[in-house]
Amino acid sequence: MNTTATHAPLVEARGLTLRYGRKLALNDVSFQIAPGRVVGLLGHNGAGKTTLMKALVGLAAHQGELSVLGLQPQRQREQLLQSLSYIPDVAILPRWARVQELITLMTGLHPNFSPERARALLKRTSVALTDKVKSLSKGMVVQVHLALVAAIDARLLVLDEPTLGLDVLSRKAFYEMLIDEWCDGQRSVLISTHQVEEVESLLSDVLMLNEGQLVLNIPLDQLDQRYVALSHDAAANEAVAAAHPLLRYRAQGRSAALFEGTPPPEVEALGQRLRPSLVDLFVALTRAPEINPVAR
Repeated sequence: MNTTATHAPLVEARGLTLRYGRKLALNDVSFQIAPGRVVGLLGHNGAGKTTLMKALVGLAAHQGELSVLGLQPQRQREQLLQSLSYIPDVAILPRWARVQELITLMTGLHPNFSPERARALLKRTSVALTDKVKSLSKGMVVQVHLALVAAIDARLLVLDEPTLGLDVLSRKAFYEMLIDEWCDGQRSVLISTHQVEEVESLLSDVLMLNEGQLVLNIPLDQLDQRYVALSHDAAANEAVAAAHPLLRYRAQGRSAALFEGTPPPEVEALGQRLRPSLVDLFVALTRAPEINPVAR
């Protein structure tokens, strides 16, 4: 095995910029995705998440450098899609088709699709091969879509709001299948979602976009090295606020504050450290400037 190839980034973006007319959808975005990672792509509506994913799969022209699986997405899209799988925000499958017919169709369409693996994955669900898509719930349709995509021998899976509109149990089943059946230490997943709390425990890394700019790019295990959260008594509110935290909020029934880096010793002495929450960090880094006056 070629060790260099094994450890090379699956995605490399440098100065990635994309415009829709006058709108700057992505502004000088740079990041890498290594093999074996589960990366959360977070941001409000309009932050640039879907635009970034479209660039990754060769559906959007851009400026800057972008390499996905060592290929140029627009120029080498056909070759790229042999090793990359993409599920957009709505799982659209032909309503007239039976599940077995979809497996047969995929077998003819994709050279790296395994019908045996698709059937094995579907055994984990309540979906039968003889079921028609129109008879399935939305959660079942998404599970069928994931089983079909996960049965492709790909290296990168791109998911754009894959569980949108699903109930809690369906979302849990989806993510369990994803982690158990896809993640193997070499393949990587990029998940765009608004459900930050639900996916935090699954993620190895976070990319956070705000108005087209990348405001956070960090492995989750380094989060508490870069950010410090303090829980403190209400009596310390004024002193803590004077240290200009990124965010002031409530945690465990007490006042809390989130800092980038370690706060001054005299401020840290006023409270107790908490593990920074990804949700609170999301609020702190993606609020409008007039709401979040902290200079960055």
